[in-house]
This record gives sequence, C-alpha cells and structure tokens, in this order.
Amino acid sequence: MSTQALIFMVAVETTVTIITIYFFIKVLRSPGGPGDGDNEEEK
Repeated sequence: MSTQALIFMVAVETTVTIITIYFFIKVLRSPGGPGDGDNEEEK
C-alpha cells in the first residue's frame, strides 16, 4: 500500500471520528433529541 493511500485512509477515519463526536455532543446537549427545531443546516 502506498503512502498516499495510508494518509488518505487516516484522513477519512479522522473526519468520520470528528463528525461522530460532533453529532454525539450535539444530541447530548439537546434534550429533545436530534432534529428538534434546530435543523437550519439541512435546508
């Protein structure tokens, strides 16, 4: 496996991890759960 492929895989895993943590914290902070009146990012 080439170095570029390894760097790409690490970058993808890091991005997925950051997004997962971001949504986890967002769901934890909103008592109503996900999509409770604060979905202006989706539209």
